[in-house]
Amino acid sequence: MKTYDIVIVGGGPAGLAAAVAAKEAGNDSILILERDHELGGILNQCIHNGFGLHTFKEELTGPEYAYRFIKQVLDLGIEYKLNTMVMDIAPDKTVTAMNREDGMFTIPAKAVILAMGCRERPRGALNIPGYRPAGIFSAGTAQRLVNIEGYMPGREVVILGSGDIGLIMARRMTLEGAKVKVVAELMPYSGGLKRNIVQCLDDYGIPLKLSHTVVDIEGKDHVTAVTIAKVGPDRKPIPGTEIRYTCDTLLLSCGLIPENELSRSAGVKMSPVTSGPVVNESLETNIPGVFACGNVLHVHDLVDYVSEEAKRAGENAVKYINEGCRDSENQDFIEIAATDGARYTVPSSINLDRMSDLLTVRFRVGDVYKDSFVSVYFDDERILHNQKRIMAPGEMEQIILKKSQLKEHEGLKKITVKIEAE
Repeated sequence: MKTYDIVIVGGGPAGLAAAVAAKEAGNDSILILERDHELGGILNQCIHNGFGLHTFKEELTGPEYAYRFIKQVLDLGIEYKLNTMVMDIAPDKTVTAMNREDGMFTIPAKAVILAMGCRERPRGALNIPGYRPAGIFSAGTAQRLVNIEGYMPGREVVILGSGDIGLIMARRMTLEGAKVKVVAELMPYSGGLKRNIVQCLDDYGIPLKLSHTVVDIEGKDHVTAVTIAKVGPDRKPIPGTEIRYTCDTLLLSCGLIPENELSRSAGVKMSPVTSGPVVNESLETNIPGVFACGNVLHVHDLVDYVSEEAKRAGENAVKYINEGCRDSENQDFIEIAATDGARYTVPSSINLDRMSDLLTVRFRVGDVYKDSFVSVYFDDERILHNQKRIMAPGEMEQIILKKSQLKEHEGLKKITVKIEAE
């Protein structure tokens, strides 16, 4: 089997952007492995617009956005294999995969980029009482059925969870003639972007009930009704607040999980907060030469940020190969810690020698904060204190670190990102 310098696992938006960046950085030995029958990943079923405002300065649909990168991959002559499932990544970066044409095969690589994306939280992980009849779908499955297969899951719909896919499917089902009766959200805030709440619910008169959950599902063969109830601060249903909706479909939009079975089996260190790999400023994991980007790293709110991040991963993979192997354990790192409302940061450490002049650090908050401050401390000294009118868990936040500024703080050991009231 042919060897490659860089093997990219996943041909979605992250994998495509990483491949293009690696090629443009001067490496000609790149292979993308994609398990689906076409490149583009989840974007292929996202036929709504709203993609590309940051990357291309225009509003595109998901397939249009994907095609911009697919065309670059084709024009640059980057190799890829479709319908190919990666089975294992060995510590020496040998990738084992299989498909119908080649059977089981191995590819020795100098660098591997993890770009497998994320998946929806499974129904089995949700504690919903009642029967399990037909008519219950994850929002992503329903999106594929409607947009790709041309099949309507139902006509009277209740949606549990207000993640972006659920909000977008509320509008999509409405446009296809269904009646979306309510979107119930367990948390006291929405998990989706504010713009999606306005454009997908408010504009169509679809009610959003925060702090509500499903307490009963009726129907033995098929869903006939769903009952929701208000929950208290302990997230337990409050008796007497039940509301029953007759419906034939229940869509679940209860969060996304980075797809990291391969990462774990390869020995990549994982973050318990993001469920994605722990990475440094180069988006490199604890295994030298193995990089991660996109939703496999942490779930993003905008695909534009996925592409931006993947570009860095592709460029850094080429840099790693050109500089030769390095031992991460014997290098000095500055820790980045998230506290007091900030849940995590990506990256979580910085090697000052390898850091670019500017480094974007992204994070999410754990609650809704109004008129609060994003503060950054270099050890015990506060060096950034920016007021934000509102911050919510559904939207990513970011800070920009300057290499010159870090160099001025000789002996810096720790950078802390936190949310402060004043």
